[in-house]
Parts: sequence; structure tokens; C-alpha cells
Amino acid sequence: MDIKSADQCKYDILSLGEVMIRLDPREGRVRTARSFDVWEGGGEYNVARGLRRCFGLRGGLVSAFAKNDVGLLLENLILTGGVDMSYCKWFDYDGCGRSVRNGLNFTERGHGIRAALGVPDRGHTAASQLKPGDIDWDKIFGEDGVRWFHTGGIYAALSDTTPGVIEEALKCAKKHGTITSYDLNYRPSLWKDYGGKENCQKINRSLAPFVDVMIGNEEDFTACLGLHVEGLEEEMKELPIEGYKKMIAQAIKDFPNFQAMATTLRTVKTATINDWGALCWKDGELHQAIHRENLEIFDRVGGGDSFASGLIYGFLTTGDAEKAVNYGAAHGALAMTTAGDTTMASLEEVESVIAGGSARVKR
Repeated sequence: MDIKSADQCKYDILSLGEVMIRLDPREGRVRTARSFDVWEGGGEYNVARGLRRCFGLRGGLVSAFAKNDVGLLLENLILTGGVDMSYCKWFDYDGCGRSVRNGLNFTERGHGIRAALGVPDRGHTAASQLKPGDIDWDKIFGEDGVRWFHTGGIYAALSDTTPGVIEEALKCAKKHGTITSYDLNYRPSLWKDYGGKENCQKINRSLAPFVDVMIGNEEDFTACLGLHVEGLEEEMKELPIEGYKKMIAQAIKDFPNFQAMATTLRTVKTATINDWGALCWKDGELHQAIHRENLEIFDRVGGGDSFASGLIYGFLTTGDAEKAVNYGAAHGALAMTTAGDTTMASLEEVESVIAGGSARVKR
């Protein structure tokens, strides 16, 4: 994996995607809440923020916001996370959101037998209205320089124009030698009124040829890329590693441009108890992270994004797939011990978890 050196680039990581206000009823329910905690979150953005706040790298965001106080709140939260917003667009607000607005995401953490619940409210958002030609990608990748570019299937599902923005960005990144990653992040609710799985597969398969590192779980690969392996569902239950090997072989056959593929391994026992691990394929070898059984979950939202940021950190700093997948799995596990979509972990904590450090109190 030929990654640009840091001294050539302004950004170590640049993400393209939408950022929403997350409204969190804490231990309660959205339907009965009288107050909410406020966070920012977005599948693609969370990766850049994790690399900036946990791993200390230089992160940037490409997105768009409606210029009102909710947009300014998002700006405040993003800048507090240390992510550069130089290439974010601001759209004039019409007073009530008829033409453009900022997205909201009401999210319950879940507990025990009650699953986590997300209720997004993101129609007509500014980020969904970006179109090809709105962003000067040649300046970003050619003049500023970016070591790693990340985007994903959530942003691709937001409108008729966002897949074109992603394709434009991926092609320009490749032209200028930037490594690209894409998290498939299948969300049935986003594709439901946008052509369903058929359109999901059409769009994601059209973008996949420009991706170096593809990230997703088993459902993501089958739903978004249409990969079909006979008997895969049954094999994933009995011998998941063998099932993933077959799925990866099919993916590489369809998309030989993939330099690496990575996935989390999650068995949901309850909303608060999961088995957790990860795999990474690179150069014909499959690497497995330390598997953690009965991991206690405080807030599962963003765990996959934190896995992606740890994985990318590992590749950027070591180039070693085994180390990368363990950084990802450890960071994802730690991120799920705190509230909100974004990480509150430190690099020291991540490396302690990888090394098998205990959870004894530190004083």
C-alpha cells in the first residue's frame, strides 16, 4: 500500500459525508424523553474525528450545512473535536427548512433485551444537496495533499447527487495518489424509498472500482455489492472465518482493485453484551484481531466507525495488516464504552487494550 508521506500532505485523513445533531435520551426512550444530550455524529465524519482526537493525526471534513444556529452548533462541536472544516459549504437558510436544513438523529442506546434505536430526520439536508462540481477536489488532493480519503455508503444513499460527488472525489484522489477507503454501512431505511437493494447495489458497485480499502460486515458486502456465495448464510453461523474467506474471494474476483478488506465480527447477545472481533484481508492473507467475548456495551453507535479509524491508523503508521486490525478492534471496543457516536478513548488506552491491559482502576 503506497501511502504518501506526512510531509507531502496537509491532511492525514479527509472524510466526505454528512454530520447530524444526535439527540440522546440517555438511559430513556425517545418516545418519552423530556430532555436530550446533544452530540454530533456521522458515519464518515466519525472516522476523521477518531483519527484526530484519539490518534493525534490531522483530520479534515468535506460536508455542507444550513447556515443557522443548528448549523453553528454542529460547527462548534466539530471544531471542538479538532477536525478542519475549510472545505465545508454553507447554504443560506430559508427560515423553516423547505429547501435546506441540518439533519437530526434521535438515537437510543438500548439495554439488555431492548435494542438500540435510531430515528433519523435528515430530509433536504445541506450535505445531501452537494453535487459534482461543488468541491475543488484538485486543490484538495493536488495542492493541499491528503494521505487517506474516506467516505461510504451512508452518504451515497442520501440523494441522486451524492453518488456523483463520491465518484468525483474518489477518482481525483486516485489521480493524485491518495489511498481511498469506503465503509459500505448498509442502512435499509436509507435505501427503502431510493430503489431498495437493487439501486443500493448498482450505486455501490459503480463506486467500488475506485476504492483501495473496502470495509463492511457480511450483510454490507452481500446487500451493497450483491456478492453471492452458495450457502454463505449457514456457513457464517457455523464457521464464520471460512465464510468470510469465500466472501472475500468473490469480492476480489469482482473488484481486483481492492488492496485490503476489513470487517467487524459481532455476535449480539443483548444490546449490552456482544462478542466482538474483526478480520482484515491483505496481500492474500487473512488477519484476525483479538476476539473479545461478552464485551459490555454502553453505547454501540459509532463502534464500527471507530474500528475503521483504528484500522486506518494502523495502516498509516505501521503498514501492517495484523497490527491495523487490532488497532481497529480495540478502538471500536473502547468507543462503545462511552456515550455518543464519537470516541473518547486515547491512544494509550487503545494500545493497553491490545496488549491485554486490565480494567483495574488507575490512580
